[in-house]
Amino acid sequence: MSNKPQDRMVYKRGDDWVNKRNDADKASSLHKTQKEAEAAAREMLGNQGGGELVTKGLHGQTRSKDTIAPGNDPNPPRDREH
Repeated sequence: MSNKPQDRMVYKRGDDWVNKRNDADKASSLHKTQKEAEAAAREMLGNQGGGELVTKGLHGQTRSKDTIAPGNDPNPPRDREH
């Protein structure tokens, strides 16, 4: 396994919210709410050494981007969302 962070995406598919690693073919987990999917993605990223979490809204537009430690946040002072 490489040292590169494994970025993740959370998005809506059918009735479920999907937590998926960007380089994977299948979803890591399916959840009934976006909040549950984001929590699972954050935990997985933390366990894997950090990375970028991208959350998509209902219509597929990017809603949120967050760097999970120990990943490198390119602009930490500008990140006022968290």
